[in-house]
Amino acid sequence: MYLEPFKLKELPFRLSPDPQFLYLSKQHARAKAYMESTLWFTDGFVVITGEIGSGKTTLIESFLKEVPADVVVAQINQTQVSAIDFLQAVLLQFGFSPFKMRKAELISTINNFLVEQYAAGRKVLLIVDEAQNLTMRVLEEIRLLSGVETTKDKVLRIILAGQPELNDKLDAPELAQLMQRVRLRFHLQTLSEAETKGYIHHRLDVAGAGDREIFAPDTYTEVYRYCGGVPRLINTLCDTAMMAAYTADRGAVTRADIISAVRELQWVEYSARPRPTPTTQQQPPQQPPQQQPQQPLPTQPPPQPPLPQSEPETALAAAASGAEPGTTVARLLVATEGRTVQEIPLRIGRVIIGRTPDNDVQIDSRFISRHHCQVITTAHSCHIEDLNSTNGIYVKAARVRRHHLNDGDVVLVGKHELIYVDERAARGRGAFADPASGGVSFSDTAPGRHTPAGAPAAAAGADRKRAERPPSADRTAVTERTAPADEPAPLK
Repeated sequence: MYLEPFKLKELPFRLSPDPQFLYLSKQHARAKAYMESTLWFTDGFVVITGEIGSGKTTLIESFLKEVPADVVVAQINQTQVSAIDFLQAVLLQFGFSPFKMRKAELISTINNFLVEQYAAGRKVLLIVDEAQNLTMRVLEEIRLLSGVETTKDKVLRIILAGQPELNDKLDAPELAQLMQRVRLRFHLQTLSEAETKGYIHHRLDVAGAGDREIFAPDTYTEVYRYCGGVPRLINTLCDTAMMAAYTADRGAVTRADIISAVRELQWVEYSARPRPTPTTQQQPPQQPPQQQPQQPLPTQPPPQPPLPQSEPETALAAAASGAEPGTTVARLLVATEGRTVQEIPLRIGRVIIGRTPDNDVQIDSRFISRHHCQVITTAHSCHIEDLNSTNGIYVKAARVRRHHLNDGDVVLVGKHELIYVDERAARGRGAFADPASGGVSFSDTAPGRHTPAGAPAAAAGADRKRAERPPSADRTAVTERTAPADEPAPLK
């Protein structure tokens, strides 16, 4: 990587919500102060909203790092759940084993716990991230919990954080009583251009850059043009630009590197991006996530208009690889229990895989981290990189941080397999391309299982062996290879 050439201690633009990298703009400082106010008031109830990637989760992690020892915290991140599942998750955070309790028992246990903690002089705080996914029934349960009180005080403090559609949901007439309990609401706006520069400087400083100017002065305007002040987009673009500078053997990131990164990511200017629209009410899954996974979000942004012709490096690289802009150059098959459940086309750019809907590809499994890993495809190669996930990524039973992908590679992520199919390699072997799909044809090897035509014989044989084994044997194999000492830990 580029740590040594740029003399950095750690990667400055990772997507994981590391609180030490938190940049406190004026509005982020205000949002954090609102969170802290829940500890000052017994009836503290705060709602924080912001666009995807605005820094909500990083704020929460920073706040939690400073919470006093006398505060008992329940942090809920998986929100596409039923009311009973939600109450069970809360009790699980409080140290109970609630899975055999009826709903009335769940509510009674929570209420008694809250009163006991109050009597012992401890504060109880409930934090719900991705709260825009909560159903009306779950929000009603939160309202009821917020009303638990002694003769003097309320006994539960609450923070709800989510995307802007959370505000729309809370403003619904049927939630008027819940909104009467809310003390403070705040919406995180995007960073200004000046704050974008400060954000980049701050993260580089934390990573070990000190006073060194790693980004040229004319790069910040370009970063703001394509990122619009959204922290996650800034991280993605700056990380890709630093890789471009590193591969070009430059000691600093230039405007040419920013433009090259934009081309590689296939981005448009931020002002030209489609505005997000409120999502429909999501229902809790009826089956375990491994059996009925969520459909992935679109894996690629919309086509971009031409960028300045003076910076053609990446376009030339794409042409040299034989791939037209936007062409699918590889595919990633997502499999679990011997069945392929998703197929992800890979184009030049980056795809982020994780548990929550704000990823490019969502794998809704409790063994997958919020942002688990990323797949970066260039004109000539592809690699997968762990994003500091809890359970990691594994290749041939070995946990890896970063792995160069070759045709037929199998990467274990939690209890899922990611099977890499390089269509460039398949075309080189003379694989049959399906004109209707515009890619490599697929043939059935078992019910629900697909192997790319032209894939290595060993990979196809492995597929057949997995298909012949009973499901329990396949699960055991995944568990052993994913975490040799034990099975992967469910995420809290």
